[in-house]
Amino acid sequence: MVQRVTAKVGDADLILETGKIGKQTNGCVYAQWGGAAVIATVCASHDVVEGMDYVPVTVDYNEKFYAAGKIPGGFVKREGRPKDKEILVSRLIDRPMRPLFEMTFGREIQIVPTCVSADGVHTQDILAVIASSAAVTISDIPFHGPVAACRVAYLDGQYIVNPTFAEIERAQLEIVVAGTADGFTMVEGGANEASEEVMLGALEKAQRFITDMCRLQEELRKLAGKEKLPLAPLDITLANAAQIEAEAVPLMQDACFRQGKQARGTAVESVKKAVAAKYADQLADPVQAKLYAALIDDIQYKLLRKSILDRGVRIDGRSCDEIRPITCEVNVLPRPHGSALFTRGETQSLAVTTLGTSLDEQAYDDIDGDRSEHFILHYNFPPYSVGEVGKLTTGRREIGHGNLARRSLAPMVPGRDEFPYTIRVVSEIMESNGSSSQASTCGGCLSMLAAGVPLKKMVAGVAMGLITDGPKYEHYKILSDILGEEDHLGDMDFKVAGTKDGITGFQMDIKIAGVSMEIMKEALAQAKAGRLHILGIMEQCISKPQPISLYAPKILSMKIPVDKIGALIGPGGKNVKALCAQYGVTINTDDDGTVTIFGKTGNAAEEAKKAVKGITEDPEPGTIYNGTVKRIMDFGAFVEILPGKEGLCHISKLSHQRVEKVTDVLKEGQQIPVKLLEVDKMGRLNLSYIDALDEQAKNK
Repeated sequence: MVQRVTAKVGDADLILETGKIGKQTNGCVYAQWGGAAVIATVCASHDVVEGMDYVPVTVDYNEKFYAAGKIPGGFVKREGRPKDKEILVSRLIDRPMRPLFEMTFGREIQIVPTCVSADGVHTQDILAVIASSAAVTISDIPFHGPVAACRVAYLDGQYIVNPTFAEIERAQLEIVVAGTADGFTMVEGGANEASEEVMLGALEKAQRFITDMCRLQEELRKLAGKEKLPLAPLDITLANAAQIEAEAVPLMQDACFRQGKQARGTAVESVKKAVAAKYADQLADPVQAKLYAALIDDIQYKLLRKSILDRGVRIDGRSCDEIRPITCEVNVLPRPHGSALFTRGETQSLAVTTLGTSLDEQAYDDIDGDRSEHFILHYNFPPYSVGEVGKLTTGRREIGHGNLARRSLAPMVPGRDEFPYTIRVVSEIMESNGSSSQASTCGGCLSMLAAGVPLKKMVAGVAMGLITDGPKYEHYKILSDILGEEDHLGDMDFKVAGTKDGITGFQMDIKIAGVSMEIMKEALAQAKAGRLHILGIMEQCISKPQPISLYAPKILSMKIPVDKIGALIGPGGKNVKALCAQYGVTINTDDDGTVTIFGKTGNAAEEAKKAVKGITEDPEPGTIYNGTVKRIMDFGAFVEILPGKEGLCHISKLSHQRVEKVTDVLKEGQQIPVKLLEVDKMGRLNLSYIDALDEQAKNK
């Protein structure tokens, strides 16, 4: 039986429907908003594994080109591996939903939201979050939801809830908030130096819509919800748990507060093995061994949180608002166009900037329309950064962290008109213990300045954490520059990047419900203080763009009349190809008359620019041109002064003495200076060799 619920959202109804499509799934919802539509399905495996200590959830958001009436580009005309956008939306859905599944369910869960219609007005990602949550909510899979998402833009001094694509492009701030009816659990977005107050206002605006969408899903659940499947908790408990804990706590108290990530890890592992040795017979049972490992983790969790809440002391000895020691270096690599090494505690980013031409821009072919980006940032997290062995891959984490760093830096990157280079930044994480994405933001800023990119302002980022206690989280501590352990054992991971004057990028994941606006306000203020501290250290290393590297391509831009574009290009591109071959450059022409010349050397680019000017400017009497003798006649020589433009140099204008034969002075193919004497009424060019020689001699 088909069941449907609707709600008015902006200019269109948002529809959630089930019972018509995907009836063999655990749950399937068709969601439509205006001309955008998403089909979200969820399935759980049939096999149950008792005592799982994680939730095996996979979210695979995908977009079909037919949704926008397009055929995929390339030789194979079908959708292939996930695009970056699809991976980012998958993360957007996964992060607020994952904490709400029961670990004791013991089954693998796969959520597949598919965008099947796109109108270019209503955003598909928000619809995909709502549809995915609705599919799980009505399914037989235990879930402490529903969740919903909302996009808020700040434009012309006003907040716009769920803006259109066009409004997002012009917004000073664009933020996506996800959460339950009780409070938000995830925030991410970007801004053009928005204030902390503007961001807090956006959060307040989002909560009402999220609550309404959660209620809409509850309505659908009442109409079509299935009875939930049973959980599979592990009924066995750890034998001698109290005795083991009493022995382990004093030892862990010392091990957990050693200086250095590796030293702490080694000390904790030693305690774990030493205590386990006393209970070897008991822990020979795999289930008991698993419960023992969970107990050790729980002891670490309690010790860390108790120290912070009671004494304000973190596991590395820092106070709650203290930033780890920072060092910055630029131009650490000899040949790349710009490089920087940013180290904060045990987190280190080697950021490298490469300058390219417009031909190197990143092209995007997706259902939102074809576009290109002249600023690219890639993030790599190799296993050696945490002292491990593993494969070198680009996964969802790399895509997500790179996107956050790029979004944080993008508002300060100059436009193509001001800086015509394509900019690629690569952050290689050399060492990691907390917020390598924000180290990438800082390192990327430094490396771009080292490469000569005229950033509008410097950008830095910091990761904030939260430790809470009490039924309403009335006892809490906010942490600046969190460690990996504090991220894992804490209640919030809040990354904030920006300039001295405002926020440019942010991402927040909250593991608890109901974080108050007061906590958020305090966290943002503490993040600003940390950001300003980091910026001060970065500015001591480099504060202005350095000269562009000798190894970078040389780029010159000029404007030509639009009606001269054809003359520059020539039939079948003949003229522009000849110029590129002659001077060893690449020439790109835009429809508005902007000509960009890319040369390996400055001289080649300058000479090519002169040639382009010659072609696109009308010949001017009195100007001396470097011409090529094309044909020799009895009465003179025809000389090409510009591509496709020839003039006659009469025999009487070859020398001050009488010339019997033109071939006595010139030969075909010879390069000679000639002066344009006049352009007659018929448009013919009259040239003089002797006047050009006389003028050159006079100038010498």
